[in-house]
Amino acid sequence: MTVITRFAPSPTGRLHVGNIRTALHNWLWARKQGGRFLLRLDDTDSERSKEEHVEAIRADLAWLGMDVDGEERQSARFDRYDAAFERLRAAGRVYACYETPQELELKRKILLGRGKPPVYDRAALDLTDRQIADHEAEGRTPHWRFKLDHDTPIAWDDLIRGPQHFDPALLSDPVIRREDGSWLYMLPSAVDDAEMGITHVVRGEDHVTNTGLQLQMFDAMNALPPAFAHEALLVGSEGKLSKRLGSLGVETFREDGIEPMAVVSLLARIGTSDPVEPFTEAAPLIESFDFARFGRAPARFDGEELQTLNAKILHQLDYDAVAARLPQGMGADGWQAIRPNLTTLSEASDWWHVVEGPVDSVAIDAETEAFLDQAAEIAATLDWSDAAWKRLTGELKEKSGRKGKALFLPLRQALTGRDHGPEMASLLPLIGKDRAIARLARRL
Repeated sequence: MTVITRFAPSPTGRLHVGNIRTALHNWLWARKQGGRFLLRLDDTDSERSKEEHVEAIRADLAWLGMDVDGEERQSARFDRYDAAFERLRAAGRVYACYETPQELELKRKILLGRGKPPVYDRAALDLTDRQIADHEAEGRTPHWRFKLDHDTPIAWDDLIRGPQHFDPALLSDPVIRREDGSWLYMLPSAVDDAEMGITHVVRGEDHVTNTGLQLQMFDAMNALPPAFAHEALLVGSEGKLSKRLGSLGVETFREDGIEPMAVVSLLARIGTSDPVEPFTEAAPLIESFDFARFGRAPARFDGEELQTLNAKILHQLDYDAVAARLPQGMGADGWQAIRPNLTTLSEASDWWHVVEGPVDSVAIDAETEAFLDQAAEIAATLDWSDAAWKRLTGELKEKSGRKGKALFLPLRQALTGRDHGPEMASLLPLIGKDRAIARLARRL
């Protein structure tokens, strides 16, 4: 059996971090099993679905390194849903309902007021032909429900949550089609999963009840259901559901200078028993992906942890991996020197400006001025072909008597305009002899 997973977003907006995590886990499982990962656009809502969002979803997945093996659009499959609908209707598993939203809400409030679950009472099944005619004469058009089989318990072994059980008599028959003929999520998704051969569905635990309902749809269509894995939802670092998580997406990550693999490394592991580690490629994450390692506790997304991962990943990247995104003129030696001080790649430009200058001058006293003049004189006589920083500080220490911070800090300030930064042994050769002498002599 070829494993086939799918990611089925609605193109009504940009992907957020929760969507991305769902897509990633489906992709990781497909890649681990040597299977296929499909992008299925849930674009049945023609008013809210936008082509610009479709393009953005594709671009976001590509930026994160999630290659897609096929793409489908639900808007191109209405005939398939119509056909399934008619078969279910003929089998008595779909029925028309004429209640208005206000009438349904009133029923719901009455049941809740009596301490009962707000389960639909199936009153529509008892309508006479005359009552139906009266409703239609009033201008009412029906919405449609899928009729659950109350005699068949709903059960499945969830890949994350373990054995799951529902009593269908305690669930409302789900509405699958609106009065205007448009589709709700439930039936089209089940039809697509069946006809596209989806073997595994990985999604949030907020879909657990939906899965129970859809399992009966699969059975009614004589279709083999996929295996299901319902993962705990994301929460913010404070441990609560965060509105910010709904706005965090690839666009924000890119603006903040986050590397794709930092996002992938974090989202692949949070909520599991595996440690979050800074991976520069997805292969180890694919190899270690295992539903048995997922926990039931909410998965905490921490922006500071993402920033830390990002820095650790940058510190591992070779020059060839970033060369196209570095400032003009920065070569491999420059990258090696500056890399340990980066938290985002955009900071490379700032450090390269330190190399090329001009740098900011630092206020100094007369004693420090004399010290720097001495440093400039020594620098002019040095052999710069090897260990220039070691030679410069060694001679200065001997001639000036300075050591430690009193020796190194004034030199760094004069040469870089900053109090801290990359190792001067690596930075000084990049600055070069002429620029170094000019800065030490305050000719910035």
